[in-house]
Amino acid sequence: QVQLVESGGGLVQAGGSLRLSCAASGSITSIYAMAWYRQAPGKQRELVARIISGTNTNYADSVKGRFAISRDNAKNTVILQMNSLKPEDTAVYYCAALGVMSYGLMRGDYWGQGTQVTVSA
Repeated sequence: QVQLVESGGGLVQAGGSLRLSCAASGSITSIYAMAWYRQAPGKQRELVARIISGTNTNYADSVKGRFAISRDNAKNTVILQMNSLKPEDTAVYYCAALGVMSYGLMRGDYWGQGTQVTVSA
């Protein structure tokens, strides 16, 4: 019984910024990693950024230097700060909690419902 709630999507002009937030709730004792994926129309879903800890992150080449991922383990939240947005960043963005543990049991991976990000030229 794990749920992810996302917020922060919307419409912005090229060069602007958005901050996406995602909070996991339920019977959670630990989450191995949290991540953001995105899927543009007609394209396959791709990994945008993933975080295991503050010193262990990875990003898609297309967003390096522009996006920053962070997490708060105590609150089971993950943030994606998106700067210098480009029209090609337009997509549905999905939050993921990977390797969720609940009182000694591995519950697996959970996904948010997705939030639309649209960047106009």
